[in-house]
Amino acid sequence: MTLAEFINNVGIVFWPLSFLSILSLGTILERIFYWFGLLIKENLIIERIMETATNNWDVAAKVARDHRKHPIGNFLYSPLKLNNPDPEVFHLALETAADDELALMRKGEKVLETAITISPLLGLFGTVLGLIKSVGSITIGDLGTAAVSNVSTGIGQALYSTAMGLGVAIFTLAFSRLFQGFWSNQVRIFRKAGNELEVIYRQHLLETHSDLERV
Repeated sequence: MTLAEFINNVGIVFWPLSFLSILSLGTILERIFYWFGLLIKENLIIERIMETATNNWDVAAKVARDHRKHPIGNFLYSPLKLNNPDPEVFHLALETAADDELALMRKGEKVLETAITISPLLGLFGTVLGLIKSVGSITIGDLGTAAVSNVSTGIGQALYSTAMGLGVAIFTLAFSRLFQGFWSNQVRIFRKAGNELEVIYRQHLLETHSDLERV
C-alpha cells in the first residue's frame, strides 16, 4: 500500500491525526532529552552537595549555586542561600522549591494526555464517516448484486482510521507512562535529599550552639 492509498483509506481524519502524532512525537523527543540530561547528572550533584555540607557547611551554598541550573541543584540551593534560617523556614524553603521543580518536570504532560484522549475518538469518527459513506450508497435494488461486495471493501477501508487513531494513542501512552514513572521517582529522590539536608543542617546548628556555649 502506498502512502497515497493509506491517506485515501483513512480519510479526512488523517490530517488531524497526523498533526497529533507530530505534536506528540515532538513532545516525547523533548522530554527524552530532558530526562536524559537530568538523570545522568543527578546522583553526582546530590553526593557533591551532601558531602560538602557534611564537611564544610559554609561552602555548601556555593557548591549548590554552581549546580542551580539542574533541578536537584536548584532545589537544594533554595534553603542554603538563606542566612542562618530557622529550621522551620529551612523546611518551608525546601518544600516550596520542590513544588516548583516537580511542577516544571511535568511539562508537556497535557499535550500527551490530549493526544491519548483525542486520537482514538478521531479514529472512530473517521470510521463512522466511512461506514456512512459505504452503507449509504446501497439501494434495495443492489441487494444480491456485485455492488454489495463493494460495501465490505468500503468498511475495511473505513477501519484504517480507527487503526491509525489507536496507533497514535498507544505509542503516546507508552511514553507518557514512562515519564510519569520518572516523575514519581523524582518525588522520592527530592524527599530523601531534602530530609538528608535538613538533618545535616540541624546537626550544624547544634554544633554551632555548642561552640558558642563553650566560648
